[in-house]
Amino acid sequence: MPIYSEKVMEHFMHPRNVGEIENPDGVGNVGNPVCGDMMSFYIKVKDNRLEDVKFKTFGCGAAIAVSSIVSEMAIGRTLDEARNITAQLVADELEGLPKNKFHCSNLGAEALNNAIDDYLEKKKKQGGEE
Repeated sequence: MPIYSEKVMEHFMHPRNVGEIENPDGVGNVGNPVCGDMMSFYIKVKDNRLEDVKFKTFGCGAAIAVSSIVSEMAIGRTLDEARNITAQLVADELEGLPKNKFHCSNLGAEALNNAIDDYLEKKKKQGGEE
């Protein structure tokens, strides 16, 4: 049975930034068919910074804690800074994850990156139409 840090338990029991953003600038989804975890991240961008980040996660306690901490780590950062949020940084911020749950930190970083990609793709298409 995995032993979680107090910080993981705190974010699992009281996750931050849960929900959806109405008319998000970008949406990123990831899923792991092996463990069944699914995450959706929603972002609002202003002046190249993540003004707001929300998530919906279906999964284990570690997946919920990861989503919560990634959303906190990302808000206020530039897009480039947010892209530098790695699985290891997420695990470190949570004061460690059991080896069999480390993949959850990958999912959080990946979902955030997918939301940023979605935003940049939409922005590129809008720029091309003008």
